[in-house]
Amino acid sequence: MATAKKKQAPPSSTLILLVRHGQTPTTGKILPGRAAGLHLADAGVQQAHRVAERIAELPRIDAIYASPLERARETAAPIAKALKQRVKIDKGLLECDFGDWTGAELGKLMKKPEWSTVQKAPSTFRFPNGESFTEMQTRMVTALDRIRAAHPGGTVVCVSHADPIKAAVAHAMGTHLDLFQRIVIGTCSVSAVAYSPHGPIVLTVNSTGGSLADLRPS
Repeated sequence: MATAKKKQAPPSSTLILLVRHGQTPTTGKILPGRAAGLHLADAGVQQAHRVAERIAELPRIDAIYASPLERARETAAPIAKALKQRVKIDKGLLECDFGDWTGAELGKLMKKPEWSTVQKAPSTFRFPNGESFTEMQTRMVTALDRIRAAHPGGTVVCVSHADPIKAAVAHAMGTHLDLFQRIVIGTCSVSAVAYSPHGPIVLTVNSTGGSLADLRPS
């Protein structure tokens, strides 16, 4: 008599917590891009410690990844310390390459005729001598897919930047890139996406307070 085969349990979802870096002295004033040497402001350091406390309340974190830029690594450091883990650097989490716009004042950029395209049709725009929004989204989504595959069923923290996180959230929601500017990602906010075998599930966006303990797909 043939024995019945045991049914295999379906693969578990991988929960990715997308954390924007903390406030810097130029937040909201300058488009810093990938320029080196930009560190967290005192307020940003405090934000990083608060988000570390929130994340540390979760029962399990399998890994912490961060963009190579200083402001992202400095935000990830308190999280790593609270969890007694090391930060893994992933270039896929980098800020968009703003090319010739790097370091420019936002007030001046907003007066450029191209600014309307950046806001209303970003999928068609490439920064002069830099990256396109479409390339940025593809890079970010590919990085998250690689990280998800490395931690099946786990919970992972990824510290990145506003535009890449917005693009990743838009992709997970099935929202066209041309609408991604409608998503707000504040400094040291947490956006959570559960990557299941059936596709991504967005659990929260731009969370800046309260418990993260209930971040599970229903």
